Amino acid sequence: MLLKKYICLFPLFLLAFILRAQDNNEGVTFEMRLSKAKLGLNERLRVDFKMNKDGDKFTPPNFEGFKVIMGPSQSISSSWVNGVRSYNKTYSYTVAPLNKGTFTIGQSSIEISGKIYKTSPKKVQVTEAVDRPNGQLTVDDIADEHLHLVAEVSKSNPYVNEAISVVYKLYVSNEISASSDRTIDIPKYENFWSQDITRNNEPVKNDTYKGKPYRSKVFKRMVLYPQKSGKLEIEPFTIEMRVDVPTSRRDFFGRPVYAKTAKVVSAGRRTINVKALPEEGKPIDFTGAVGDFEFEVNTSKTSLKASESLQATVAVSGKGNLKLFQLPEPSLPSALEVYDPEFKEEVRTTLSGSQGKVSNSYTIVPAFRGKYPIPPISFSYFNPKTEKYHTINSEELVVNVTSGPANNGSTSAGGAISKQTVTATGDQFGFIKLEPNLRAIGTSYFFNTRGFYLWWLLPLLLIPIAILTRKKRDAMANDVSGNRIRKADRLARKYLSKAKKTLGEKNGFYIALEKALHNYLKAKLKIETSEFSKDKIALLLVERKVDEKTKEGFIGLLKNCEMARYSPFSKVQMQQDYDLASEVISTIDKQL
Repeated sequence: MLLKKYICLFPLFLLAFILRAQDNNEGVTFEMRLSKAKLGLNERLRVDFKMNKDGDKFTPPNFEGFKVIMGPSQSISSSWVNGVRSYNKTYSYTVAPLNKGTFTIGQSSIEISGKIYKTSPKKVQVTEAVDRPNGQLTVDDIADEHLHLVAEVSKSNPYVNEAISVVYKLYVSNEISASSDRTIDIPKYENFWSQDITRNNEPVKNDTYKGKPYRSKVFKRMVLYPQKSGKLEIEPFTIEMRVDVPTSRRDFFGRPVYAKTAKVVSAGRRTINVKALPEEGKPIDFTGAVGDFEFEVNTSKTSLKASESLQATVAVSGKGNLKLFQLPEPSLPSALEVYDPEFKEEVRTTLSGSQGKVSNSYTIVPAFRGKYPIPPISFSYFNPKTEKYHTINSEELVVNVTSGPANNGSTSAGGAISKQTVTATGDQFGFIKLEPNLRAIGTSYFFNTRGFYLWWLLPLLLIPIAILTRKKRDAMANDVSGNRIRKADRLARKYLSKAKKTLGEKNGFYIALEKALHNYLKAKLKIETSEFSKDKIALLLVERKVDEKTKEGFIGLLKNCEMARYSPFSKVQMQQDYDLASEVISTIDKQL
């Protein structure tokens, strides 16, 4: 009887199990959530994948167009409210955009109760860098406060063709360390004539920013000449830095533990209000010269003979847009043959603009004797300081041709001389040697001369020199120990050459020294040691039978390179570390 009762209840249990299984699969949610759909190039994006049931085999998207800064981090929350259980599980990523544009974060998938669930793709728009990014990480927040890229513009309301300078300077607080810059976005300077005057190896200086002590370095120096009036925009200049930020944690020795992050900083968009040159009082011969100039016209000689030549120079010197206007042309009589001018430019550009001299040099050849005036030439320019136009007139010059054929033509009203048949004179082409007075060259023989016997004896003299050289080379080849020492010394100098150039500059020296040590091990051990810890590198050296003293010296140098980021080091200490590095590399090379 009892067995029949259980048999009757079995269908009910089976039905309840099926309904429970359906209930478990119903109401499953798996979705992707973004912290924002639009962000700047220097901001961070948080991507969460949330589900209300536990699952396995989570597969994230490939995050094309982004770099994963942190993740995946996992969080789980579970609670009971009025007998109802709620469960949430989240996989979180923090990513940084690599370029501007619109990107799609693809599907992710997970298996829940034997069934595959996928999220829907979502689009993210990445704009230019913003002035105040809303970072998601504490490390980024600290970096925002202590890392600033500033565009210093010399003048925000210049005239057209007036020089302005833009200096991009990076300020780094003493509380953090920044290195390894990478340029992401360079302004195009549309509607400006631009010239880059950045110097190589710009030094790091102690500076102040908003009243606080900072270290500063100039990344770029530009001189711009606006080519049109109105509001012109300078696009942002964006770079990526690797930043070491101190955390609240301490190491075994009580020193702060640093967290590494990649930070994108930008000198924001700047607007320049360019004023048009005034129309009132503008000279007719004005060709766009803006600045403070001097003008002169001169000739290499004022008296010459027909068929000889002279140089007439039209020159403008001073400070302004020397490369952006045309020099005035002289008006010469038709009896003077004039060749195309030779342009000469002696201009240097500084932050205050271009200064120097530009000139056109004309070659003039008169055909007839007589006096030929070169009329005055005028040059006009606009001075932004006085906000007025100025015109400079040259003096009239007279070219006196003392001898040559006479010109029997008449002079027109405009001063031009009509061309006539040229009557050749006896000495017109006197510079051509019609009677060269050539002499025959005497014949000489080389045989039985002193030079003949010297050439015969020369090979005999070279034989003992060749024998001595060969013996020296053989001795050096047999000196195995000496060759190893010389080879090790050359190797050390090769890898430490860059570090030696930056002796005295703490940050640059220790960065170069650390790279030299890692590059040396990479070349010798054929592995990427920059990805290894100091303990792993020490273990590798022990495995290669490097003695304890040399190993400790190598690891000590790596520690000094790390400590140099936040500790003061003297030039004496740098020299000692350089000498130790040379000795350690030489010793390791001999032992390996």
